[in-house]
Formats: sequence, C-alpha cells, structure tokens
Amino acid sequence: MIFFKQPRYANGESRGHRCGVFKYETGAAQIQQQSYPDQSTWSKFTVHLQAPVNATNSPSIFQLVTTKIKSKSRRVDAHRLNKYSQNAKHSVDSLGRAVSRFLLSASERIPFMSTRAPNITQCHTSGPDRRTFLKTSALASALLTTGSLARMVHAGESHLIQVALVGCGGRGTGAAANALSTPGPVKLIAMADVFEDRLKASLNNLKQSFADKVDVPPERQFLGFDAYKKAIDALNPGDVVLLATPPAFRPIHLEYAVQQGRHVFMEKSFAVDAPGIRRVLAAGKLADQKNLKIAGGLMSRHYLPLEQIIEKIHDGAIGTVVTAWAYRMHGPVGFRPKQPGESELAHQIRNYSCFTWLNGSFLVDWLIHNIDVCCWVKGDWPVSCQGQGGRQVRTEPDQLFDHYAAEYTFKDGTRMFAQGRHMANCWGFFGDVIHGASGSAVLGEGIPDPRLYKGHLRTADNEIWKYEGPPCNHYQRELDLLFDAIRNDKPYNETERCAKSCLTAIMGRMAVESGQEVTWEQALNSNLVLAPDLEKWTSLDDPAPVQPDENGRYPVAMPGFTKAF
Repeated sequence: MIFFKQPRYANGESRGHRCGVFKYETGAAQIQQQSYPDQSTWSKFTVHLQAPVNATNSPSIFQLVTTKIKSKSRRVDAHRLNKYSQNAKHSVDSLGRAVSRFLLSASERIPFMSTRAPNITQCHTSGPDRRTFLKTSALASALLTTGSLARMVHAGESHLIQVALVGCGGRGTGAAANALSTPGPVKLIAMADVFEDRLKASLNNLKQSFADKVDVPPERQFLGFDAYKKAIDALNPGDVVLLATPPAFRPIHLEYAVQQGRHVFMEKSFAVDAPGIRRVLAAGKLADQKNLKIAGGLMSRHYLPLEQIIEKIHDGAIGTVVTAWAYRMHGPVGFRPKQPGESELAHQIRNYSCFTWLNGSFLVDWLIHNIDVCCWVKGDWPVSCQGQGGRQVRTEPDQLFDHYAAEYTFKDGTRMFAQGRHMANCWGFFGDVIHGASGSAVLGEGIPDPRLYKGHLRTADNEIWKYEGPPCNHYQRELDLLFDAIRNDKPYNETERCAKSCLTAIMGRMAVESGQEVTWEQALNSNLVLAPDLEKWTSLDDPAPVQPDENGRYPVAMPGFTKAF
C-alpha cells in the first residue's frame, strides 16, 4: 500500500511542490493525496488502484477501480480524472497522465520537489521524476515502464547513444532514468561516485526499470575523486555524460567532459564561486567550437506552463515588468549526523546541502530556480544586489542560514526580490509573483497552473488567463530536447544562461553573507575560491575545506565580517 501526504501550506495561491512518504506492500495499491489549498478552498481526492504489485514483478496495466473526488475548486482536474474512471483499463501511459498531476514526490532531504515527450514540442508526464526516482522506483517500475509504451523514433535516431552517470544520488539516478526514457537507442554503460553504497543503490534502482538499457559491469563502476574521468573515458566521442555531483565539482567535471568530446547534461547548480563560473563559461565556449551539446538542470525553462505564460508576459499581457518576487519558503533542511568511523570529508559531502563550499548556499542550490525564472521574465540579468540573512532557529551544527533575502537591481532601475526560508510552522510558498504596469502574474515551478491578472489584486474576477494544458514533466523534457539535438545535430548549448543564473544566485549569497552591496562585475571577477584544494583530493580521508570547532560546530558567515569576494 502506498500512502503519499503533502504538508498543508497556509497559502491560498499555490499547491507548491509535492512531497510524500510511501509504504509499499503487495496486493492492492492505494494512492491518497490531500492537495494544497487553492483560493482558500481545500480540494481532496482518493484514487484506488488494484493490481498485483510487488517490488520485482510490476504489472504493465492497472485497473482503475474507484475514484472518489470531493472538490470545491478543482473542477477541471476532477473532470479530467473522472474521464479516466469511465474506462476500466488503460495503458500505463494513459493512467500516468491521469494521476500524475496529483502524485506526490519525495525528495532526498526536503519534501518540496515536483514530478517524455514523444513529440518534443509537447509535454507529457510519463517520464520519471529525477528527484524522487530513488525513493519511488518500485512504483515507477509499475507505472512508467512497460513493453507497450510506444516510443517515437525519428529516422536520424537509429544509432546508439551511450551514457555515463557521474554522481549517483537521487538527482543523478533520476536524470539517468530520464535519459534512458528518451526516444531512440540509449544505454547506460558507466557510473561514478565517491560512495559505493550510492552507486550500488542507483544501479539497482535503474536495473529494475530499465534492465535492457543498463549495462554497467563491475569494471565500469568507478569509485573515488577521479572516478569521473574513468566514467567519461569509458564513453566514445559523441556520447553523453550526466553530471550530478554536488555543485562544487561541476566546473572540473564539465571541463574534462568537453575536453574529451562528450555531450553533457549538468544538473544545477553549476558552481559555488566566481572562479568556478568562469571555468564553466570557458567550457561552454569550447563546446561550441567542438559542436558539443550541453543542457543544464534549470528545468523550469522547459516547463510548458511557464513557457506559455512568460511568452504572454513578453507580448505585453501585464505591461512592462516592474517588480519580480521569488519565493522558496518551506520546512527545515535535514542534517545527517556524523556516523561512527566516517571521515570529516565524507560527512560533509553526504550533507552537501548544509555546507557552503559544496552547494554554494540555499540561494545557489535551491532558490536558483526562482531567480532564473524571474530573470527570464525580465529578459535581463541584474547589475547589483544587497541583502540579509542568518540563523534564527536552526540548531544543526552546519553552515546553513535558515532565512535569506536578496534585493536585485536591473540596469533600468527595476528590482527583483528573492527570499527563502526553511523553518517549521511558517507560511510556505514556492513560486514567483510578477507585477507589471497594468497587471500581475503568479507563476513558477511550484505553480502547476500559472495565472495572469488585470491589476494587482489576484482575485478570480481579475483573472485573465490560466494554464489549463496537459501536465508537464519538465525533467523528462529537458533530456528529450538534449538527445533530440544530439541525434539531429541541432545547436544546443545552455551553458551561458545556466552560468549567469548561477552567478546571479552567487552574487546574492555574497551580498547576504557579507552585508555589502555587490555588483555584477565584482561578483564575476571575484577570485574567492571556497574549496581551493578540491582538485588535489585523492581520498575521503583528505582534509575537508571547513573544520568543526571543539563543540562540533562549523563556521557560519557573519554579515559585516565575512569576506564577499
């Protein structure tokens, strides 16, 4: 039996990202969800699925037995789900489209993450969600991988593309699942990580769902800080490497992949400091010279609802954009205590979200999505930033601020305000609010149905447009687009945009942690390196860049004292 639960946000605008905890048993499967409140009204539904489910032999077809819906505000969704309930048997693809709008995801550490596009111009939800693949692989096996799943293969897509995965955590495993779900022959042939347990768990999960597309024998399972080179070298020129380690390692791995002539998917974020950003930009230019394709993990850029609403904004639907507000407000980020016999470096890497040298801060690791969307709306990058933040309630001994607020200024004088908080029992929202000269918009990755309004009061009477298209698996779509570009030799290089979005977030961290105003030029030209000896490491027993004090607590940035750049 599978149970998914969402946290209740005291928020009348967004269901936000989805989260979940699941219990898996043989026999009948039951999925329950309670959605976020929408326009101050709760929507509830229950879907009962009957199937002989087990972890090793998942069925290809589910029978939809009963559907119960109690809804005051989600009439469109209820109608869509009821339509499927009229037909008892559907292919997994159809059922996935019916239910995926409601299925809840579970992240590696925090519960706020979202959910193949046979036709690259459209958006579907049958592909797996990279962020939840590890924890829901058994369910994904049942829902997403069947012999009847049709795949459209273009005439130029008949050659085999080999894939290597570098970084085998939840995000990397999900990216590999998305890559293996793209149209055309594809095979995972090498994997690399510094942790053997992560690599083995990832490999086992992928084998369950893609047995005929996974060929990673022991001799191509690489461990250690130089494992990325071995995995990349196992490929042929023109194959694809998926880079999904913590962001601190991204510039090094990207450089080597491009030098070796491999196409790249690089997960966000892309660097943690300005020297890393400059290396990423240089690698992107070299990729252009070599006609290599590079995709970045800012999947919001490939989220169909966002594409549509931002096109309308650019066409003048709300007038000239005046302000942009980016929010990522949710519960506490987890921290894994150090285990007996675990080295300090291994401990920090396993907790990469909690150490600035590894993830670049909350702004760089998570708020980057919202920052990127707001800059996309604006069509520009900010010229300066000032901000504030700190640790008010967090008790874990790590480096993570529990609240951030960064105010960015664009060259035309308009502003973007980005704020993030991860505290319990607080108002939650994951999305962006845009104000124009004549109207406003609510959008973002956490907003499944972005909306436009006349004026600035976001009421039903003022609503002038709302996304009502199909659900979109943007994780799958970003890999579909990359592989389509590779197979059909289309120009495809997202490096510069990804690097500039990341630099915008880094500039915000610089301003917040130092208490100073920081300009774009100062941020870009900074020579501050957060982990200067990273490339020299050969073992998890090497010294970590930051060390705990006698009480086991790590140094935390102090505005007014911390060096920004």
